[in-house]
Amino acid sequence: MHILVSNDDGVYAPGIRVLAEYLMAAGHRCTVVAPDRNRSGASNSLTLDRPLDAIKHSSGFFGVDGTPTDCVHLGVSGIFSDGDIPDIVVSGINAGANLGDDVVYSGTVAAATEGRHLEYPPIAVSVANYHPKHYETAAKVVVDMVANINALNVAPRTVINVNVPDCPIEELAGVQICRLGHRSAGEKPIATVDPRGRTRYWIAPVGKAEDRFEGTDFFAIEGNYVAVTPLQLDMTRYSDMDGVADWLESSE
Repeated sequence: MHILVSNDDGVYAPGIRVLAEYLMAAGHRCTVVAPDRNRSGASNSLTLDRPLDAIKHSSGFFGVDGTPTDCVHLGVSGIFSDGDIPDIVVSGINAGANLGDDVVYSGTVAAATEGRHLEYPPIAVSVANYHPKHYETAAKVVVDMVANINALNVAPRTVINVNVPDCPIEELAGVQICRLGHRSAGEKPIATVDPRGRTRYWIAPVGKAEDRFEGTDFFAIEGNYVAVTPLQLDMTRYSDMDGVADWLESSE
């Protein structure tokens, strides 16, 4: 299988190297296209105000001075593989979980999402630790998933979000299919003053896991399970369409 590998941690991140190595060892051909630096939190943004540079490194990986979505947008066209369109996008291995509301901001999930029109559903994979010690566990999980991808029966444009505990593979409790949990609101931005006296702001940490009950991805990770969540791009809240219609009618 021809796999387009990308991420949001950047082309030099250890997670993407381990992922590509394990996929190639399993017999797949990988084209690796990733941001030239860490672009965590870039979500589904595209660079539209300038052209993009793509540099091929000695590793054979391509580094692009853009967002994760830019990278996959270029990669799925086949321009880095002599016109050969990839079969699937695998994004990761991200350092840090992408659970619950995190998927709204995640560049890892965004990179996978950009591959939604390929033959097979894209996979986003993260390790639930910001300083992972066991990337190989997540890599082995993904290799097994890709090996059985033909058996996956999901709707078109589904994205498979995978979060893996940071432990040796023999310590995993299993795999759970989960819904997304939810976080509380994030903390307030942190104000700092630079050497020139200007007030500047750091984005504060995300909110705590508020909905972490059984059946959520938070709950699965806490139990040392691999959390697998199928995501959809249709963000329409169908259950509230009638309520919004009634509100508009009452406003006339």
